[in-house]
Amino acid sequence: MLDSYEDMLDILAFDSAKKSTQEFFPKSLVDSLIAGENNLRVYREYRGLTQAALAHESGVSREMIAMIESDQNTGKKGGSLTTIKKLAGALRVDIEDLV
Repeated sequence: MLDSYEDMLDILAFDSAKKSTQEFFPKSLVDSLIAGENNLRVYREYRGLTQAALAHESGVSREMIAMIESDQNTGKKGGSLTTIKKLAGALRVDIEDLV
């Protein structure tokens, strides 16, 4: 009887998750972020975008995107808030996901 109850809870949780509009990211993406890989690069590659395509979508130059992707791990400035906001919008993530 306890097994049936647990199965029912699993079904209800699954149904609830299907109805949610929240996006869930795969473990591989999360593992990359935890490992310290560049946030912008991880999300850009997850969305299947090149730097040039992200530049087109966001209105941020490809050169700036390349700089942010290379500078995040060196401790240099990673772009203005306006730039990060544009990139986050194009990648459909929160600003906090990129900083």
